[in-house]
Amino acid sequence: MSSEQTGASPSRPDASQPSGPRTLAEDLRSRDDAALSALLRARPDLLSPVPGDLTQLATRAGTRASVVRALERLDRFALQTAEALAVAPEGPGSTATTEELLAALLPGDEAAARLPHALAELRARALVWGPPDRPRLVRTARELLTSPSPTGLGPTLAEAVAAAGSAKPSPSRLQEALAHAGLPATHDPVSALSALSALFGDPERMSALLARAPEGAESVLRKLEWGPPYGAVDLTAPPPQVGWLLERALLIPTGADQPGGTGTAAGSVVLPREVALHLRGGRAHRELEPVAPPVAVARSHPTGTVDGTAAGQAMTALTTVEELLSSWETEPPPVLRAGGLGVRDLKRTALALDVPEPAAAFWIELAYAAGLVASDGEVDEAYAPTPAYDEWLRAAPAERWARLVTAWYRATRVAGLVGERDARDARKRALTPLGPGLDRSPAPEVRHRTLALLAALDAGSVPDRAALRERLRWERPLQGVRAGRAGADGPDEESAGPDLPTRLLDWTLDEAESLGVTGRGALASFVRPLVEAAARGEAAPGEPPAEATLAAVAGALTPHLPEPLSEVLLQADLTAVAPGPLERELGAFLGVLADVESKGGATVYRFTPDSVRRALDAGRTAADLHAFLAAHSSTPVPQPLTYLIDDVARRHGQVRVGAASSYVRCDDDTLLAEILADRRAAPLRLRLLAPTVLASQAPPDQLLARLREMGHAPAAESAEGDVLLSRADARRTPPRTPPEPVLDGPPAPDATLLAAAVRAIRAGDHAATLPHKPAAPATPPPGGGLPRTVMAETLATMQSATLTGTPVWIGYVNADGAASQRVIAPVKVEGGFVTAYDHTADEVRTYPLHRITGVAEVEG
Repeated sequence: MSSEQTGASPSRPDASQPSGPRTLAEDLRSRDDAALSALLRARPDLLSPVPGDLTQLATRAGTRASVVRALERLDRFALQTAEALAVAPEGPGSTATTEELLAALLPGDEAAARLPHALAELRARALVWGPPDRPRLVRTARELLTSPSPTGLGPTLAEAVAAAGSAKPSPSRLQEALAHAGLPATHDPVSALSALSALFGDPERMSALLARAPEGAESVLRKLEWGPPYGAVDLTAPPPQVGWLLERALLIPTGADQPGGTGTAAGSVVLPREVALHLRGGRAHRELEPVAPPVAVARSHPTGTVDGTAAGQAMTALTTVEELLSSWETEPPPVLRAGGLGVRDLKRTALALDVPEPAAAFWIELAYAAGLVASDGEVDEAYAPTPAYDEWLRAAPAERWARLVTAWYRATRVAGLVGERDARDARKRALTPLGPGLDRSPAPEVRHRTLALLAALDAGSVPDRAALRERLRWERPLQGVRAGRAGADGPDEESAGPDLPTRLLDWTLDEAESLGVTGRGALASFVRPLVEAAARGEAAPGEPPAEATLAAVAGALTPHLPEPLSEVLLQADLTAVAPGPLERELGAFLGVLADVESKGGATVYRFTPDSVRRALDAGRTAADLHAFLAAHSSTPVPQPLTYLIDDVARRHGQVRVGAASSYVRCDDDTLLAEILADRRAAPLRLRLLAPTVLASQAPPDQLLARLREMGHAPAAESAEGDVLLSRADARRTPPRTPPEPVLDGPPAPDATLLAAAVRAIRAGDHAATLPHKPAAPATPPPGGGLPRTVMAETLATMQSATLTGTPVWIGYVNADGAASQRVIAPVKVEGGFVTAYDHTADEVRTYPLHRITGVAEVEG
């Protein structure tokens, strides 16, 4: 591991190096607490667990996984700046400052204006350290951004020669290259490569060298100028112009398995970085993007129109979720053996909701994310509403909608993936709703940034989707690299088509419109409190918003929602029209008494004999139904509806079915004779037992169904002769918690955790770097560390420090075997324990003496 990562000082610092921090740890040590808090806030993975000191923090900040996460959160120009730093020359031989090199690599007025901000961002994330005039990229980031380089630049001349393997030029060939280039001979290959590198880096001498090139030689170089820098060539008999370039090391032979190579025996060559930079005029990128692309407005709508459309869609969303869960509470769908909802159950649910299957999958996943549906955990496992669904129903419509939106806003499960093949599954099974494999960690951040960009536009403005896509790509250009991962691992099954961030954007816009977050493509005004809270950092992507934010969203939505209706319009054609949303109790009862015929701005219900019988089976009487309709009708109850209820009620229960296997009982023997003589009753194999009783071998439920098909209205009865109500039981699961988002890395820390972490790191660093007065051991300790003292000497030093009140420096090994260094002020020593104020932890602690490996007094 390099000294840059560990924080150790170089063994032989070069005198020509500029003054300033020589390691990342020293650079972090020079930062104030606010800068450290900003670093830990931008890179929360550095806090898992809290580093013991700044050296540990620097080491963790240089690990590959942490640097990859940090690079993924850079915008396009900050990333281009890091890429330019990765290919910029460095070392004692470099006379120009890094800022001068960056100005050549990133030319232009806009780039120059934006460059200080980009460097400050890289420094704040600990990707850059060092003096202000010579910022250095951390080693891990340099390796990630140069193998291969996104700029299209290849390795340096020295690196290309070192990696050439069997094709590596011999020392004599290097001397020949010097002679062909017009340079004097040197004593060793290292100085020869240095001389050639200096030549390639000198614009005047390099232009003069290329001016002597044969025709076609420069065009060969131009083909590799912007990458990839590797090309195939027949090294046994190269063309004259290629041979001229090879003789002067303007092209370096390399293995056929290099990036861009053909894999044939012909071999390949690589264009050294110094030559490519000369051909490019010193530029690192073909196109610079220092400024974020603007989000173009496709069209605009009045704010009232947007809010009205979004509010109407919000009411539709509430109705859809209620219909979904009300159907599942009576007929819960089974859970597949591998988890998730079956294809047939998805189709059945889509048919019941009158929506396409992808839309049904979205509503199912939304209810699951909100904690309203879950598996019941029974032997025959099925999905059913949770107890939280009952609490959700009792809330006001605006509050219910706010709960749905916040659940969608922070969820990592992506319903748009339903139906696609899971590339991580060996059997390539299709992804199912409520099943595994739907989590995508970038989803909450894409939703946050999309709604933030919509909120930045003027009210009522609809963005151009292509411009919005380009803006999101500029803000996070590397997000698609690992975007297909579910949580922390897994391949990207979407790599064959559009990248996942693009698809997430499209799904976000479509789902926002279905949910009522947007109206006609523009952000609704009542959603802005949620977006503004996220912009203030009150809730990071994937974290639940505060209750005050939910209340603000619900309060902003309430004025846009229509008042629930307590009356419907009854018509003579046995229909009822609800011109708006109904009160929940009215809607629930009307859903039993009548069938929904059509939905939309107004809902049409139709009364049929079966629907009336359904209400009677649920325990209502004809008088109850007449009173209900009279109380909730804005017009007199039509006579046909009154006749329908009375006719069905008169016949309801006249015939009763029980278990014999089954029997039919009726006081009207004429009606029983009619049933017995009906040919349609032949499959029931009825037999007259008494003038008022028929027996059947069919089960009671089949007997009931067949008699209803024959036009009768039978009622089931118990063994005691009481009428059994057929109201379906509302099934509920045990209490369940909503699924937690599967984020890539730990959540963002709050201010309290940041303050405590910074204080602990400072205290640990103070203990690790505080000068101490070591006791003279028999043999000097290796590496200048803490001397190991015997128990008697440790006890004597502790007792002396207790009497004098002086702090001491100790080495301590905890119960887990982890060693640490601490500065303590002993207060009491007895019973094999020392009680002391720990300056590192900033509290009083008790330590077993046998776990203290060594002790020394603090200097001064």
